[in-house]
Amino acid sequence: MAIILFDDSAHLSLRPLTYTRPVADLRIGILTIAEKWANHPDTTYSFQTQPYLQAKFPIKSGTDDLYINGSVCPDEALVEAINQLKTGEALKQGEFLIAAKAPTDADFSRVINYDPSFVSIKYPEHIFSKNDIELRKDFKLLTKGRTSAAISATNVIIGTDFFAEEGATAECSTFNTTNGPVYLGKNSSVWEGTNIRGSFALCHDSQVKMGGKIYGATTIGPYSRVGGEINNAVIWGYSSKGHEGYLGNAVLGQWCNIGADSNNSNLKNNYAEVKLWDYTTGRFRKTGLQFCGLIMGDHAKCGINTMFNTGTVVGVSANVFGAGYPRNFIPDFARGGAHGFEVYTIKKCSRQLIWYLSGRIAYLTKKSRRY
Repeated sequence: MAIILFDDSAHLSLRPLTYTRPVADLRIGILTIAEKWANHPDTTYSFQTQPYLQAKFPIKSGTDDLYINGSVCPDEALVEAINQLKTGEALKQGEFLIAAKAPTDADFSRVINYDPSFVSIKYPEHIFSKNDIELRKDFKLLTKGRTSAAISATNVIIGTDFFAEEGATAECSTFNTTNGPVYLGKNSSVWEGTNIRGSFALCHDSQVKMGGKIYGATTIGPYSRVGGEINNAVIWGYSSKGHEGYLGNAVLGQWCNIGADSNNSNLKNNYAEVKLWDYTTGRFRKTGLQFCGLIMGDHAKCGINTMFNTGTVVGVSANVFGAGYPRNFIPDFARGGAHGFEVYTIKKCSRQLIWYLSGRIAYLTKKSRRY
């Protein structure tokens, strides 16, 4: 049996984050949603996504396939209910299709209503606002029955929910797990003078630079480097926020770069509800949140001393620079800042991407030689 993780309307409402990936390829907690499902049933998974993404994320179907909504995060009760589905049956909560033992466009022979609550994501802000729940679940899933690797005695660990994978290193840093677990992935590194408060995950081959100040619920994806002050943020991977500056209540995609001393606001000065740009409606949408900072799509960059206002959405491959506050919505492939924007052409984008990838490849090659 193969699991096929399908996109529903959340693929539209989660943009710009889902322009470049299926919904189930989003990271929330320590793992992506797809990786969570792979760690529950011992089986393969693939994606049923948008036609332009399907070549990169091909469907691997077989007989008696199990279709699961890619926006849904698993838990023990939900996994048990899905595993009990028979061919032709579907699991729903109201009109929301959770899973089916048949293609999602089929006429189901039986619909089973599922009452318990579960975690699903529909909007970008759900990723950071629900990250603590998923980080704790993933920590238990990944560390159950295992013993943490040893780290240097120069560190101070407060509490017991600390786990380091093989090759993880840290020196002269503090890890406070009394408010949530702390997880250090394989070959990750925490440099001297860092203070980390859980819940927190540093995924494999990533680094926290000297003097970093990180609060829960924060996830740093693989092959990333961070520094400065970070609070309740999710960085998916291959990205850099390596310098001083504040990042809070935020989501950064892959291959993003935050310039030195850049900051985002996560609270309006009148304490009002924050609105975010909604690609589906083409207007700003109420989030119901008082704290909401920055949403940044893949390959987006900002120059030094960039100031992002509360509730800013930055599109895929945008390049933001210059003095002053840029507007709260920066479209995909936009280039500029508070002074105005122009279209960031594919030719310019490609040159910068090649330059950036060359630098990252050189760094990773040099790092691998040390091991």
